[in-house]
Amino acid sequence: MDVAKRGLEKTTVVGLAQMAVKESIERVRRAMINSGFPFPTHSQLINLAPADVKKEGPSLDLPIAIGLARASNSVQTDRHKQYLIAGELALDGQVQKIKGALPLAMLAREKKFRGVLVPPENAREAAVVEGIEVYPVQTLSMAVAFLNEQMELEPYELDGEAYRQSQVLGDLDFADVRGQEAVKRALTIAAAGSHNILMVGPPGTGQPGDAEGLSLLSVYHASSTCF
Repeated sequence: MDVAKRGLEKTTVVGLAQMAVKESIERVRRAMINSGFPFPTHSQLINLAPADVKKEGPSLDLPIAIGLARASNSVQTDRHKQYLIAGELALDGQVQKIKGALPLAMLAREKKFRGVLVPPENAREAAVVEGIEVYPVQTLSMAVAFLNEQMELEPYELDGEAYRQSQVLGDLDFADVRGQEAVKRALTIAAAGSHNILMVGPPGTGQPGDAEGLSLLSVYHASSTCF
């Protein structure tokens, strides 16, 4: 994030941002202003790294707003560097539900972040991942106050029964499947987000209708019950 000290106001987004991401800038602007934070009045460059990966969906609203708030000194600490942040912003600054909280939490643990900031509706999904702190933030103002260490939040924790259900494993496990990392990741994400799966291929390649296909679908349905 870079904000110029002079010049006319202009917001540029780079890094293979899809149209939905570019259009979100106006939503972020209104959310910041309606939450009492100044929106930079000079040229801003928002760099969505890595540059060769497509960015889509509204989950980038909150991190973009936090970046602009940091650049304009509304966020005055570097606490944001300890967390991965995601959330869609309403025009009044409310943080709304997103897709992909589970992969976000898994990435946070893999990259050794302290935790994640997510919408309240996504907290239970993210909290399934052990070893990180999950903070549900209801509004942009709450997120900024937390990052400024002006408000302390309690990390979300699964209740005992929900946690036990999340730990239930079936007889089949992806760890028993050699290779196919891209396919296993796609199935995991689909299960976490309750998405549909279409398997296409000749007999014996694992689509529904043969034993392998049924095994994969069993794993899918078992994973889906966690959420």
